[in-house]
Amino acid sequence: MELRVRDHVPGVAALLSLVSLALVFGAVLGYIPQSVFPRASPAVLTAVPHVNAVLSTTAIVTIVLGVRAIRRGDVARHRAFMLTTLGLFVAFLVLYLYKVVLEGTTAFPGPDVVYRFVYLPTLAVHILLAVACIPLLYYVLLLALTRPVADIYDTRHRLVGRVAASLWLVSFVLGDVVYVLLYLVY
Repeated sequence: MELRVRDHVPGVAALLSLVSLALVFGAVLGYIPQSVFPRASPAVLTAVPHVNAVLSTTAIVTIVLGVRAIRRGDVARHRAFMLTTLGLFVAFLVLYLYKVVLEGTTAFPGPDVVYRFVYLPTLAVHILLAVACIPLLYYVLLLALTRPVADIYDTRHRLVGRVAASLWLVSFVLGDVVYVLLYLVY
């Protein structure tokens, strides 16, 4: 009996989401030992947040361009921009998790009132949207990669993709706000 991803997109998306989120939360909560990764120089670790800000800002642009392309009916450009965004997201996540495993999360250095009423709510919404995006992104990605373009129109790719792109976009923007608060303002 042949098992095809095409026939099990929701289940495969759910499985990939669980594995991905387990890795993310494992890193953030300290369950992944530092010894698993080679230690980068302090300069490299210091550069990670700044590189990630560039990746995040670039992802914002590629999401907007991808949405614009599909609205114009340009499927090839849409696919290229969304796959580019996915690559940027993966690079961001790998760098972020690498830094978190080696150094932990970054404490907010600003005043408590800003921490409680600006930084923490922004960070919380950013994280919630990022987590909510994962299964949606896997779902639309698997639909797109397992079907010819003509068949995608008969799936929920368009509906779920709109939600995923919107949440992803807001998450990246809020991630940039978190970066600005942590590394530029305070």
